[in-house]
This record gives sequence, C-alpha cells and structure tokens, in this order.
Amino acid sequence: MGEWTKRFELTGRCALVTGATKGIGFETARVLADAGADIAAVGRDAEGLAEVSAAVKALGRRCVTISADMGTVDGPLKAAKEALAAFGTIDILVNNAGIALLGHLIDAKVEDWDATMAVNLRAPFLLAREIVPGMIAQKRGKIINVSSQSSVVALEAHGAYCASKGGLNMLTKVMALEWAKHNIQINTVCPTVILTPMGEKVWGQPEKGDPMLAKIPGARFGKPVEVADAILYLASSASDMVCGHDLLIDGGFTAV
Repeated sequence: MGEWTKRFELTGRCALVTGATKGIGFETARVLADAGADIAAVGRDAEGLAEVSAAVKALGRRCVTISADMGTVDGPLKAAKEALAAFGTIDILVNNAGIALLGHLIDAKVEDWDATMAVNLRAPFLLAREIVPGMIAQKRGKIINVSSQSSVVALEAHGAYCASKGGLNMLTKVMALEWAKHNIQINTVCPTVILTPMGEKVWGQPEKGDPMLAKIPGARFGKPVEVADAILYLASSASDMVCGHDLLIDGGFTAV
C-alpha cells in the first residue's frame, strides 16, 4: 500500500452518520467503516438500522445504532448523547438526514416548510452544538453537511428544500469561521440527483427525470458511493486544509 493511503485512513476514528438506513447515509457508513472508522448509525427504520449495523460489523468495525427523529428538537440531542455515551467522543459528524416535501410556493403548507427546516437545517445545528465541545477538547474534528446542488441552483417546486439547503451551506461557513481555529474542518457536499430511494421517488418518472438529466453534461445521475467517497475525503486528513467549502458533485450541472 502506498503512503497516500494513510492520509485517507480512519482507523481509531468514530463517526456519527444520520439518515444511515438507506441511500447516501447507508453507503457513507459502509465507506467510512471500510476506511477504519467505528460508526454511530442514526435513523428511524429499525430494519434499516439492523442492515447498516451488519454491513459495518462485516468490515470489522464497531457499530452502535440509534433510533432518533431528526425532525424533533429532542431527536438530535438523543442521538448525540447516545453516540457520546457509546464512544466517548465523535471525530466525524456526517449530517446526512434530509427530507424533500415538494410543492409550488403559492400552494406550500406551513407545516411542510417547518418540517423541512427542522430536519435539513435545525438538526445539523443541534447535533454539531452537542458534538463540537468534544472535538474542541481533543483539538481535531470533521463535520460534513450533506447539502444539494439545489442549494446554489433554484428548482421549481423545491422552495423549502432549496431554502433549507442554501441555509445549510451558510451555516457550514459560520461553523468554519467559529471552529476552524480548533482544528475542526467543516464542509458540505452538494450532490445532483442521486439514485437513492428518495431520488427515485422524485426523479424516477421520465417526464420529470429526463429534463433534469438533459442539464447534466455528464449525462447521468449520481450513485450513493460517489457521494460517500467525497465524504471520506472530507473526513480524512487528506482534506485538512479544506474548510468552509461547498463541494459540488453534479456531473457538471452548475458549470453550464
């Protein structure tokens, strides 16, 4: 193995991943475990939590599963408390849990707006606030917030989603401003359409997906592992000089 592999190695690190039961979250937990990290997997689906636990343990790493609802105030606090109790400290926080409740602004429901902001924007803040003191104490840490290309490009009928992800990008920059001095690097990944269960639900029909696909110079949608690999980079020492950055994973969508 080359020397470069050590810069991507996570042996001895503990990672908390929200939305870990499927899609990007599941693949992120698997990829980080494959790189050597122990995993605190957070989700609401008991069957999905069992599956991600089995995948992590098959790679020889520890996995603690935490059932928590990121749409509540108590959910992120519960997740942080249980993860810290299990591992003592969290070295890597991946705020991946997200929802997309679609509708044109003129018809938007206040309840949908509030639910979107709670999961996509408030939960990452609450989790980071609980986890960061331990990172400050050990003088190192990584936070990766899973945003979206729709944080920088407007999509019709995605008002609340776009606003929440744009807010997450700016929250990330404030986190970087306040915590980089403690050797904590905070970044976002901003994927285009990824063929997760949620991606299939929103973009699976040709009449919806084909116009979006036509805007991607790479001429395809993404795969969860492609986002997970970018998260691995941002979670590793290879990215120690990257902080406050929004990493677009979009096949060239925003280059046009």
